[in-house]
Amino acid sequence: MLPRVHVHLKSVDLEAAREFYRRFLGIEPVKDKPDHVKFLVPFAPLNLVISPARSDLAAQRSAAVNHLGIELASSAAVEEHLTRVKQRGVKVREQLNVNCCYANQSKFWVIDPDGVEWEVYHVNYDLAEKHGGAIERHKNEDCCGGEADRPVAGPPG
Repeated sequence: MLPRVHVHLKSVDLEAAREFYRRFLGIEPVKDKPDHVKFLVPFAPLNLVISPARSDLAAQRSAAVNHLGIELASSAAVEEHLTRVKQRGVKVREQLNVNCCYANQSKFWVIDPDGVEWEVYHVNYDLAEKHGGAIERHKNEDCCGGEADRPVAGPPG
């Protein structure tokens, strides 16, 4: 058995979450019950489970998690998944070859129906400064996630 990180999310609308993760991950759930959906992601060691929220999720949205991420082996892999996700109609925010969080990265972001922000990325190379220096600072200061209300692009026209 492959070791995996297990993430269990709560959702206000399990059907919307189920459909979002089908499109975002490009796979069907391995377990699909009325109160429990499980995905085993083939391109990352991730066991993702979603179940209905038991209480008001609005209060939980201020939790300590900034965002979740999947690190891929190459920028080409990021671009392949970006193309697949956009073709499935998932809204994305693209950041290819940006200086962010002490590294040059290629990445894109998606936000699930409950406001959980996901980053799919590859670190191209490390940097000494957080955003690569003064010239890049303004351009990339929102590159580290955690702002689910930022605009995202829709699928290609």
